[in-house]
Amino acid sequence: MEFRIDRSSGLPAYLQLVRQVREALRLGWLGPGDRLPTVRDVVASSGVNANTVLKAYRELELSGLVEARQGSGTFVKAGLGSADPEVMAALRARLAGWVREAREAGLDTEDIDALVRSVLANGEGVAVA
Repeated sequence: MEFRIDRSSGLPAYLQLVRQVREALRLGWLGPGDRLPTVRDVVASSGVNANTVLKAYRELELSGLVEARQGSGTFVKAGLGSADPEVMAALRARLAGWVREAREAGLDTEDIDALVRSVLANGEGVAVA
C-alpha cells in the first residue's frame, strides 16, 4: 500500500492516512493479517513527519482495526465492509465509467464530489420496502 497526501485538501495528513487505510479495508485491498508499511517507508514515500504516521497508526489501533507488534510492524486486525469483493470491483468499474462520463461533460473533481455527496445526503438510491 502506498499513501498519497494531498497538502491542499485541508484534511490533516494523519486523517488522510487513516482514511486511506479504512478505504483499502472496505475495498478488500487490505485484510486481516496484512502488514501496513513501516513508519519509515511512509515517511520516505509521502514526506510526512514520523509522528504524523504514528498518530494515524495509533488511531487505527484504538479503533480496533490494526495492532502494533513490537519489532514486527503494524498489522491489520479486522476488516471493514461486508460486500462481496467481486461486487465491489464491479461497482467500482461502473463508477469509474460514470466519472469518465462526468469529466467528458466538463465536471471537475469538486463538481463530482458535490454530486455524489448530494445523492448520499438525500438517501437517493436507497431501496424502500
